[in-house]
Amino acid sequence: MVRVHEELLQKQKLPRELVTNDIWRDRLRDLRGFERYLAGNGVLVRKFFLHVSRKEQKKRFRERIENPEKHWKFSSADARERGHWKDYMKAYESAIRHTATKDAPWYVVPADNKWFTRVVVAAAIIDGLGALNLHYPKVGKAELDALALAKEGLLAEK
Repeated sequence: MVRVHEELLQKQKLPRELVTNDIWRDRLRDLRGFERYLAGNGVLVRKFFLHVSRKEQKKRFRERIENPEKHWKFSSADARERGHWKDYMKAYESAIRHTATKDAPWYVVPADNKWFTRVVVAAAIIDGLGALNLHYPKVGKAELDALALAKEGLLAEK
């Protein structure tokens, strides 16, 4: 199960009664239930984890520090959080493992190359939309006759 540093929970300003030993199990169960509800009501649920490698993250951080136009993208807290890389990876893996379902699948996408990431995400979305079997409503004979009359009336106007 997911383990999170106590100080991270304290920063969240959660009501004290919600912060129990079972908080993550309960939250993950609630997420599955919510996604099941959405899917049951016709919502297509697809989740993407864009995985940037540690090496690529370091490269991007350095670019943000060295390029004044990218300073706004960087916080010194980002560099401190890198010290928890293994903990974050365990937490992500656990969350994905416990919330991946047939109706709400996860797509773990390598994200070091942005063009590749975009292609993979677009393909998954296109695949999901294709599975919906969407089509325009069928127009019956009576509706076609009414359309023809409406067209005649519009064309007859001056």
